Amino acid sequence: MTRRSYPKGLAKREEILATALEVIAEHGFSGATLRELADASNLSITGLVHHFGTKEGLFTEVLRRRDEIDADAYETDRLPETTAAMIERLASVADRNTAVPGLVTLYANLAADATAPEHPSHEYFRERYDRSRDLGRDSLSRLQERGELPADVDPGDLAQLMIAAVDGLQLLWQYDKSIDMTRALRSLGLLLKLAGEGVRGTDE
Repeated sequence: MTRRSYPKGLAKREEILATALEVIAEHGFSGATLRELADASNLSITGLVHHFGTKEGLFTEVLRRRDEIDADAYETDRLPETTAAMIERLASVADRNTAVPGLVTLYANLAADATAPEHPSHEYFRERYDRSRDLGRDSLSRLQERGELPADVDPGDLAQLMIAAVDGLQLLWQYDKSIDMTRALRSLGLLLKLAGEGVRGTDE
């Protein structure tokens, strides 16, 4: 009995996550009430929360699933070959995010609340930031070795600044939807490119 019900429970969980992604992307975070998500999943609110423990647990898993989709679509775990390629990847993700404002709002709100260590989403965001920082540091170190970045810039510090730029833009976008996040990130890429050209110019 347990062997048959466990896969069924996993399948329902996957169905809920897929439905929640659609509802939040279409109606926005504020419009995605537990009642609406439960109705869309053909469940009671109690049944919906049962699969994830808490409302925050559900929303955390929604963001985790979005991360997995982005990783598959943009190969975010693969180190970029050039500074331009790295920035273009970030810009592509930002461009996609503008089409799903509800998910951006969910991320921004939950990220702020989850700074408290006792928050159910705290570990998710801590691990996500650590993973993003480490990947960014490794990418930037590689680009630095190729002469695309100044040698006296710490790759770890720059990785943190880039994370702050991405998350900060998403937060500002909640106040002003006229902000072009994609263009802003490409501007950051231009600054990095100019820094790299300065390094190569000094070596000549």
